[in-house]
Amino acid sequence: MKKSFVVSLHIGFWACYIILIAIMLGVYYRNNPSISDPEFRVVNAFKNIFLFAFVPSVISFYLFYFILFPKYLQQEKFFLAIIYALLMSAGTALVAYILHRYLIESGHVMDMDEGGKNGRSTAVRVIMVMTLIGLICGTAALVIKGFITWFNEIKLKVSLKEKNYEMEMALIKSQLDPHLLFNTINNIDALILKDAVKASNYLNKLSDIMRFILYETKTDQIFLSKEIEYIEKYIELQKIRTANVNYVHFAITGVIGHKHIAPMVFIPFIENAFKHTNNKKLVNAITVNIIITDETVQLVCENKFDSRKLALQQTDSGLGDELIKKRLNLIYGGKHCLEVHKTNELYSVNLTIPNE
Repeated sequence: MKKSFVVSLHIGFWACYIILIAIMLGVYYRNNPSISDPEFRVVNAFKNIFLFAFVPSVISFYLFYFILFPKYLQQEKFFLAIIYALLMSAGTALVAYILHRYLIESGHVMDMDEGGKNGRSTAVRVIMVMTLIGLICGTAALVIKGFITWFNEIKLKVSLKEKNYEMEMALIKSQLDPHLLFNTINNIDALILKDAVKASNYLNKLSDIMRFILYETKTDQIFLSKEIEYIEKYIELQKIRTANVNYVHFAITGVIGHKHIAPMVFIPFIENAFKHTNNKKLVNAITVNIIITDETVQLVCENKFDSRKLALQQTDSGLGDELIKKRLNLIYGGKHCLEVHKTNELYSVNLTIPNE
């Protein structure tokens, strides 16, 4: 939501509030013909509008708006929200009453009871009324803040869906590129005469990968086990292109369980590692570790490369880093942690995301 519209909402609320207070004061003076001095009416009205009605309202409104809603109500801490709402309203009422009675009151203030007494009973009554006013304005603040938050979340979801669609198309083009398909099919074809069972196994893996990309990545979340299964099959297909059995080291630490993850969050980094590793004879040329805890899932992906040869391959860079970072920000809203380090021989990615 635009900042100008938010400001307009606040201005509109306070304008309506002041008009309402002015109407109530007008009704009060009409029912009290004994107060006939125009100057006294203006001064007295200003004092009561500013301190009796406006000060507790403004303080309560913005305490509810900036503190109560995001820290308690939005976090579903409803009991604490009610307690703090009462405390905030009562506290602001007490402050407003002290200011009203001891700083501005000059002996000609509007009486709060029929006898014109300003004793303890009147003080309690005034504070209770101010507390009620604070609660009403605070509730209005929660409604406005809730509406703004709801509207922003809708816009974010729409933006996320659009970006996810773009990402899915980019991922499909990136993953199902001719090089991967042709090389894998050619390698499987060469294996058919040597080991038909092994060739059939690789063909099934390729079929599973295509099915996963085309059909199982349409939802916002998938099981972490599905993502890891895809990674394993992708690595197996890449390993068919080299005789080095120690080309890739892949390990999982922790319990996968029934955790969820956004689809294809880790794949772009692993894919780029394969594309940028130009020496398939190295031991552990690519290292992929997935570390699972109760709170987070972490990917540590490292690949060795020759920077001189890599300069010739920049035209085929896979999925761009900026697009990957944008998607992560849209999905996790900054709750993730992405660290990328590059030296002359090693490229390292460390991505930690919260468990869903």
